[in-house]
Amino acid sequence: MASLLSLREATVRFGARAVLDAVDLEVAEHEIVCVLGPSGSGKSTLLRAVAGLQSLDAGRVELDGRDQRGVPAHKRGVGLMFQDHQLFPQRDVGGNVAFGLRMHGVSRGEQADRVAELLELVGLPKAQRRAVASLSGGEQQRVALARALAPRPRLLMLDEPLGQLDRSLRERLVVELRELFDELGTTVLAVTHDQGEAFALADRVVVMREGRIAQAGTPLEVWQRPVDEFVARFLGFENVVPATVTGERADTAWGKIPVPGDAPTGRCALLVRPAGVRLVPVEQGLPCTVTARTFRGTHVAVRLQPAEGPRLEAACALRQAPEVGERVGVAFDAGDVVVLGSAEAAPETRVSEVRQVRDSVRKSVG
Repeated sequence: MASLLSLREATVRFGARAVLDAVDLEVAEHEIVCVLGPSGSGKSTLLRAVAGLQSLDAGRVELDGRDQRGVPAHKRGVGLMFQDHQLFPQRDVGGNVAFGLRMHGVSRGEQADRVAELLELVGLPKAQRRAVASLSGGEQQRVALARALAPRPRLLMLDEPLGQLDRSLRERLVVELRELFDELGTTVLAVTHDQGEAFALADRVVVMREGRIAQAGTPLEVWQRPVDEFVARFLGFENVVPATVTGERADTAWGKIPVPGDAPTGRCALLVRPAGVRLVPVEQGLPCTVTARTFRGTHVAVRLQPAEGPRLEAACALRQAPEVGERVGVAFDAGDVVVLGSAEAAPETRVSEVRQVRDSVRKSVG
Protein backbone atom coordinates (compact mmCIF):
# COMPACT_ATOMS: atom_id res chain seq x y z
CA MET A 1 0.00 0.00 0.00
CA ALA A 2 1.38 3.43 -0.96
CA SER A 3 2.49 5.84 1.76
CA LEU A 4 0.49 9.04 2.02
CA LEU A 5 2.63 10.48 4.84
CA SER A 6 6.35 9.99 5.39
CA LEU A 7 8.54 11.46 8.14
CA ARG A 8 12.26 11.26 7.40
CA GLU A 9 14.53 11.85 10.43
CA ALA A 10 12.10 14.55 11.56
CA THR A 11 13.71 16.59 14.34
CA VAL A 12 12.40 19.47 16.46
CA ARG A 13 14.56 21.10 19.15
CA PHE A 14 13.47 23.38 21.95
CA GLY A 15 16.80 24.83 22.99
CA ALA A 16 19.26 22.00 23.50
CA ARG A 17 16.51 19.40 23.90
CA ALA A 18 15.32 17.33 20.95
CA VAL A 19 11.56 17.08 21.48
CA LEU A 20 11.31 15.11 18.23
CA ASP A 21 14.51 13.16 17.65
CA ALA A 22 15.16 11.91 14.09
CA VAL A 23 11.78 10.20 13.78
CA ASP A 24 10.99 8.00 10.77
CA LEU A 25 7.33 7.13 10.24
CA GLU A 26 5.17 5.98 7.33
CA VAL A 27 1.38 6.21 7.17
CA ALA A 28 -0.26 4.39 4.27
CA GLU A 29 -3.35 5.57 2.44
CA HIS A 30 -6.56 4.61 4.29
CA GLU A 31 -4.54 3.59 7.38
CA ILE A 32 -5.40 4.70 10.93
CA VAL A 33 -2.30 5.27 13.05
CA CYS A 34 -2.49 6.25 16.74
CA VAL A 35 0.52 7.74 18.54
CA LEU A 36 0.78 7.03 22.27
CA GLY A 37 3.18 8.22 24.93
CA PRO A 38 3.61 10.05 28.24
CA SER A 39 3.55 13.84 28.45
CA GLY A 40 6.70 15.24 26.90
CA SER A 41 7.31 12.20 24.69
CA GLY A 42 6.93 14.26 21.49
CA LYS A 43 3.61 12.95 20.20
CA SER A 44 1.83 16.33 19.94
CA THR A 45 4.93 17.95 18.46
CA LEU A 46 4.93 15.23 15.79
CA LEU A 47 1.33 16.08 14.93
CA ARG A 48 2.04 19.81 14.77
CA ALA A 49 5.07 19.23 12.54
CA VAL A 50 2.99 17.23 10.07
CA ALA A 51 0.27 19.89 10.09
CA GLY A 52 2.79 22.68 9.39
CA LEU A 53 2.23 24.35 12.77
CA GLN A 54 5.75 23.51 13.95
CA SER A 55 8.89 23.92 11.85
CA LEU A 56 11.43 21.13 11.68
CA ASP A 57 15.04 21.75 12.66
CA ALA A 58 16.14 18.76 10.57
CA GLY A 59 14.61 16.06 8.40
CA ARG A 60 11.46 16.40 6.35
CA VAL A 61 7.74 15.71 6.13
CA GLU A 62 6.41 14.31 2.85
CA LEU A 63 2.79 14.08 1.68
CA ASP A 64 2.22 12.02 -1.45
CA GLY A 65 6.00 11.97 -1.84
CA ARG A 66 6.29 15.79 -1.90
CA ASP A 67 8.49 17.56 0.65
CA GLN A 68 6.34 19.96 2.69
CA ARG A 69 9.20 22.26 3.65
CA GLY A 70 7.93 25.84 3.30
CA VAL A 71 4.32 24.74 2.59
CA PRO A 72 2.00 26.60 5.02
CA ALA A 73 -0.54 24.70 7.09
CA HIS A 74 -3.57 25.83 5.09
CA LYS A 75 -2.07 24.53 1.84
CA ARG A 76 -1.11 21.04 3.01
CA GLY A 77 -4.55 19.55 2.46
CA VAL A 78 -4.74 18.06 5.93
CA GLY A 79 -7.54 18.29 8.49
CA LEU A 80 -6.82 18.90 12.17
CA MET A 81 -9.17 18.35 15.11
CA PHE A 82 -8.04 19.52 18.55
CA GLN A 83 -8.97 18.16 21.99
CA ASP A 84 -11.00 21.26 22.91
CA HIS A 85 -12.77 21.23 19.50
CA GLN A 86 -12.19 25.02 19.05
CA LEU A 87 -15.62 25.64 17.58
CA PHE A 88 -16.61 29.21 16.76
CA PRO A 89 -19.19 30.21 19.41
CA GLN A 90 -20.56 33.06 17.28
CA ARG A 91 -21.45 30.67 14.44
CA ASP A 92 -24.16 28.03 14.46
CA VAL A 93 -23.45 24.35 13.74
CA GLY A 94 -23.82 24.77 9.98
CA GLY A 95 -21.52 27.78 9.99
CA ASN A 96 -18.85 25.86 11.85
CA VAL A 97 -18.97 22.85 9.54
CA ALA A 98 -18.93 25.05 6.44
CA PHE A 99 -15.94 27.13 7.58
CA GLY A 100 -13.26 25.22 5.65
CA LEU A 101 -15.48 25.05 2.58
CA ARG A 102 -15.85 28.84 2.55
CA MET A 103 -12.08 29.22 2.84
CA HIS A 104 -11.74 27.03 -0.26
CA GLY A 105 -14.24 29.12 -2.24
CA VAL A 106 -16.93 26.44 -2.45
CA SER A 107 -20.31 27.79 -3.62
CA ARG A 108 -23.12 28.25 -1.09
CA GLY A 109 -25.20 25.52 -2.68
CA GLU A 110 -22.37 23.02 -2.48
CA GLN A 111 -21.64 24.13 1.09
CA ALA A 112 -25.24 23.46 2.14
CA ASP A 113 -25.22 20.01 0.52
CA ARG A 114 -21.89 19.03 2.07
CA VAL A 115 -22.87 20.29 5.54
CA ALA A 116 -26.14 18.34 5.44
CA GLU A 117 -24.31 15.21 4.26
CA LEU A 118 -21.71 15.40 7.03
CA LEU A 119 -24.15 16.14 9.83
CA GLU A 120 -26.16 13.12 8.75
CA LEU A 121 -22.95 11.08 8.72
CA VAL A 122 -21.91 12.07 12.27
CA GLY A 123 -25.38 11.53 13.69
CA LEU A 124 -26.61 15.14 13.91
CA PRO A 125 -29.12 15.40 11.06
CA LYS A 126 -30.75 18.79 10.53
CA ALA A 127 -28.68 20.44 13.29
CA GLN A 128 -27.44 23.28 11.05
CA ARG A 129 -29.21 26.06 12.96
CA ARG A 130 -28.38 24.89 16.47
CA ALA A 131 -26.17 27.15 18.61
CA VAL A 132 -22.80 25.73 19.64
CA ALA A 133 -23.52 26.57 23.29
CA SER A 134 -26.58 24.29 23.23
CA LEU A 135 -24.53 21.21 22.32
CA SER A 136 -23.32 18.52 24.69
CA GLY A 137 -19.64 17.58 24.77
CA GLY A 138 -20.25 14.59 22.52
CA GLU A 139 -22.24 16.69 20.05
CA GLN A 140 -19.49 19.30 19.93
CA GLN A 141 -17.00 16.53 19.19
CA ARG A 142 -19.15 15.39 16.27
CA VAL A 143 -19.43 18.93 14.88
CA ALA A 144 -15.66 19.40 15.13
CA LEU A 145 -15.17 16.13 13.28
CA ALA A 146 -17.62 17.14 10.56
CA ARG A 147 -15.80 20.47 10.16
CA ALA A 148 -12.44 18.71 9.84
CA LEU A 149 -13.85 16.31 7.23
CA ALA A 150 -15.71 18.93 5.21
CA PRO A 151 -12.85 19.92 2.83
CA ARG A 152 -12.13 16.21 2.17
CA PRO A 153 -8.58 16.28 3.59
CA ARG A 154 -6.04 13.78 2.33
CA LEU A 155 -5.00 13.22 5.94
CA LEU A 156 -7.11 13.75 9.06
CA MET A 157 -5.19 14.42 12.28
CA LEU A 158 -6.76 14.13 15.72
CA ASP A 159 -5.17 15.59 18.88
CA GLU A 160 -6.67 13.85 21.94
CA PRO A 161 -10.07 13.91 20.19
CA LEU A 162 -12.02 12.29 23.03
CA GLY A 163 -9.97 13.55 25.96
CA GLN A 164 -12.65 15.80 27.48
CA LEU A 165 -15.51 13.30 27.32
CA ASP A 166 -16.66 10.92 30.05
CA ARG A 167 -15.73 7.26 29.86
CA SER A 168 -19.00 5.79 28.54
CA LEU A 169 -19.26 8.44 25.82
CA ARG A 170 -15.62 7.92 24.79
CA GLU A 171 -16.12 4.17 24.52
CA ARG A 172 -19.19 4.63 22.31
CA LEU A 173 -17.72 7.34 20.10
CA VAL A 174 -14.42 5.55 19.47
CA VAL A 175 -16.38 2.64 17.96
CA GLU A 176 -18.41 5.07 15.85
CA LEU A 177 -15.25 6.85 14.69
CA ARG A 178 -13.68 3.58 13.59
CA GLU A 179 -16.79 2.66 11.60
CA LEU A 180 -16.95 6.14 10.07
CA PHE A 181 -13.30 6.16 8.98
CA ASP A 182 -13.66 2.68 7.50
CA GLU A 183 -16.73 3.82 5.57
CA LEU A 184 -15.01 6.95 4.24
CA GLY A 185 -11.60 5.36 3.66
CA THR A 186 -10.04 8.21 5.65
CA THR A 187 -6.32 8.25 6.40
CA VAL A 188 -5.92 9.18 10.08
CA LEU A 189 -3.02 10.15 12.33
CA ALA A 190 -4.22 10.50 15.94
CA VAL A 191 -2.51 11.38 19.20
CA THR A 192 -3.83 10.06 22.51
CA HIS A 193 -2.61 9.12 25.98
CA ASP A 194 -5.32 6.46 26.34
CA GLN A 195 -4.15 3.05 25.14
CA GLY A 196 -7.67 1.61 25.20
CA GLU A 197 -8.83 4.35 22.85
CA ALA A 198 -5.83 3.86 20.58
CA PHE A 199 -6.17 0.08 20.42
CA ALA A 200 -9.88 0.31 19.57
CA LEU A 201 -9.34 2.89 16.82
CA ALA A 202 -6.01 2.09 15.17
CA ASP A 203 -4.71 -0.22 12.48
CA ARG A 204 -1.24 0.53 13.86
CA VAL A 205 -0.02 1.90 17.20
CA VAL A 206 3.16 3.96 17.71
CA VAL A 207 4.51 4.32 21.25
CA MET A 208 6.85 7.28 21.79
CA ARG A 209 9.44 7.94 24.47
CA GLU A 210 11.62 11.05 24.78
CA GLY A 211 11.08 12.13 21.19
CA ARG A 212 11.71 8.74 19.64
CA ILE A 213 9.58 5.79 18.59
CA ALA A 214 9.93 3.07 21.21
CA GLN A 215 7.71 0.56 19.38
CA ALA A 216 5.33 0.43 16.43
CA GLY A 217 3.02 -2.36 15.33
CA THR A 218 -0.57 -3.53 15.20
CA PRO A 219 -2.46 -3.16 18.48
CA LEU A 220 -2.29 -6.92 18.97
CA GLU A 221 1.48 -7.02 18.34
CA VAL A 222 2.23 -4.20 20.76
CA TRP A 223 -0.10 -5.57 23.43
CA GLN A 224 1.13 -9.15 23.19
CA ARG A 225 4.82 -8.41 22.79
CA PRO A 226 5.91 -5.06 24.22
CA VAL A 227 9.48 -4.51 23.14
CA ASP A 228 10.90 -3.38 26.48
CA GLU A 229 10.12 -2.54 30.09
CA PHE A 230 9.14 1.04 29.32
CA VAL A 231 6.45 0.02 26.83
CA ALA A 232 5.19 -2.79 29.08
CA ARG A 233 4.78 -0.48 32.06
CA PHE A 234 3.25 2.28 29.97
CA LEU A 235 0.60 -0.19 28.78
CA GLY A 236 -0.26 -0.86 32.42
CA PHE A 237 1.58 -4.13 33.04
CA GLU A 238 3.06 -4.25 36.54
CA ASN A 239 4.44 -7.78 36.69
CA VAL A 240 7.89 -6.84 35.37
CA VAL A 241 11.03 -8.12 37.06
CA PRO A 242 14.77 -8.42 36.25
CA ALA A 243 15.65 -11.94 35.18
CA THR A 244 18.37 -14.20 33.85
CA VAL A 245 17.17 -16.71 31.26
CA THR A 246 18.80 -20.13 31.07
CA GLY A 247 17.16 -22.66 28.78
CA GLU A 248 13.41 -22.75 29.40
CA ARG A 249 13.58 -21.11 32.83
CA ALA A 250 14.39 -17.66 34.18
CA ASP A 251 15.81 -16.87 37.61
CA THR A 252 13.89 -13.97 39.20
CA ALA A 253 13.03 -12.49 42.60
CA TRP A 254 9.86 -14.62 42.35
CA GLY A 255 11.88 -17.79 41.90
CA LYS A 256 12.21 -19.80 38.70
CA ILE A 257 9.69 -18.85 36.01
CA PRO A 258 9.08 -20.84 32.79
CA VAL A 259 9.76 -18.92 29.57
CA PRO A 260 8.90 -19.65 25.92
CA GLY A 261 11.23 -22.15 24.29
CA ASP A 262 12.64 -19.59 21.83
CA ALA A 263 13.57 -17.04 24.54
CA PRO A 264 17.12 -15.66 24.26
CA THR A 265 19.44 -16.52 27.14
CA GLY A 266 21.06 -13.96 29.42
CA ARG A 267 19.93 -10.97 31.46
CA CYS A 268 16.64 -9.33 30.59
CA ALA A 269 13.43 -7.94 31.99
CA LEU A 270 10.56 -10.39 32.24
CA LEU A 271 6.86 -9.61 31.92
CA VAL A 272 4.25 -11.98 33.32
CA ARG A 273 0.74 -11.06 32.26
CA PRO A 274 -1.84 -11.13 35.07
CA ALA A 275 -3.58 -14.00 33.26
CA GLY A 276 -0.36 -16.01 33.63
CA VAL A 277 -0.25 -15.62 37.42
CA ARG A 278 -2.12 -18.73 38.54
CA LEU A 279 -3.33 -19.11 42.13
CA VAL A 280 -2.62 -22.50 43.71
CA PRO A 281 -2.55 -23.88 47.28
CA VAL A 282 0.07 -21.98 49.26
CA GLU A 283 2.31 -25.06 49.69
CA GLN A 284 2.38 -25.63 45.89
CA GLY A 285 3.72 -22.28 44.72
CA LEU A 286 5.31 -18.97 45.63
CA PRO A 287 3.70 -17.98 48.98
CA CYS A 288 1.93 -14.61 48.75
CA THR A 289 -0.50 -12.52 50.78
CA VAL A 290 -3.52 -10.91 49.10
CA THR A 291 -3.23 -7.16 49.73
CA ALA A 292 -6.01 -5.76 47.52
CA ARG A 293 -8.79 -6.69 45.10
CA THR A 294 -10.14 -4.47 42.30
CA PHE A 295 -13.28 -5.29 40.33
CA ARG A 296 -12.58 -4.86 36.58
CA GLY A 297 -15.94 -5.84 35.08
CA THR A 298 -14.98 -9.18 33.54
CA HIS A 299 -12.54 -10.23 36.29
CA VAL A 300 -10.99 -9.24 39.59
CA ALA A 301 -7.45 -7.85 39.69
CA VAL A 302 -5.79 -9.34 42.77
CA ARG A 303 -2.68 -7.71 44.26
CA LEU A 304 -0.28 -10.18 45.83
CA GLN A 305 2.77 -9.54 47.99
CA PRO A 306 5.41 -12.29 48.23
CA ALA A 307 7.69 -12.46 51.25
CA GLU A 308 10.49 -11.27 48.95
CA GLY A 309 10.45 -9.47 45.62
CA PRO A 310 8.03 -6.98 44.07
CA ARG A 311 4.27 -7.35 44.28
CA LEU A 312 2.30 -9.27 41.66
CA GLU A 313 -1.06 -8.83 39.99
CA ALA A 314 -3.27 -11.77 39.05
CA ALA A 315 -6.50 -11.81 37.03
CA CYS A 316 -9.10 -14.02 38.67
CA ALA A 317 -12.64 -15.06 37.79
CA LEU A 318 -15.24 -13.17 39.80
CA ARG A 319 -16.24 -16.13 42.00
CA GLN A 320 -12.70 -17.42 42.53
CA ALA A 321 -10.97 -14.27 43.79
CA PRO A 322 -9.48 -14.73 47.28
CA GLU A 323 -10.19 -12.29 50.09
CA VAL A 324 -7.77 -9.60 51.26
CA GLY A 325 -5.44 -11.07 53.86
CA GLU A 326 -5.60 -14.63 52.53
CA ARG A 327 -2.43 -16.60 51.94
CA VAL A 328 -2.16 -18.21 48.50
CA GLY A 329 0.44 -19.84 46.31
CA VAL A 330 1.41 -18.55 42.86
CA ALA A 331 2.51 -20.55 39.82
CA PHE A 332 3.38 -19.08 36.41
CA ASP A 333 2.25 -20.07 32.91
CA ALA A 334 4.90 -19.78 30.19
CA GLY A 335 2.28 -18.79 27.60
CA ASP A 336 1.79 -15.46 29.37
CA VAL A 337 5.48 -14.73 29.92
CA VAL A 338 7.22 -12.21 27.64
CA VAL A 339 10.98 -11.71 27.56
CA LEU A 340 11.61 -7.98 27.22
CA GLY A 341 14.76 -5.98 26.56
CA SER A 342 17.55 -5.44 29.05
CA ALA A 343 16.57 -5.01 32.68
CA GLU A 344 18.32 -1.63 32.56
CA ALA A 345 16.08 -0.46 29.69
CA ALA A 346 13.79 1.60 31.94
CA PRO A 347 15.56 3.32 34.87
CA GLU A 348 13.47 3.72 38.02
CA THR A 349 12.92 7.42 37.34
CA ARG A 350 11.31 6.51 34.03
CA VAL A 351 9.27 3.72 35.59
CA SER A 352 7.90 6.21 38.11
CA GLU A 353 7.05 8.64 35.32
CA VAL A 354 5.15 5.97 33.40
CA ARG A 355 3.28 4.89 36.53
CA GLN A 356 2.19 8.48 37.18
CA VAL A 357 0.89 8.83 33.61
CA ARG A 358 -0.86 5.46 33.75
CA ASP A 359 -2.46 6.28 37.12
CA SER A 360 -3.73 9.63 35.79
CA VAL A 361 -5.25 7.82 32.79
CA ARG A 362 -7.01 5.33 35.09
CA LYS A 363 -8.43 8.17 37.18
CA SER A 364 -9.65 9.99 34.09
CA VAL A 365 -11.60 6.95 32.93
CA GLY A 366 -13.06 6.24 36.37
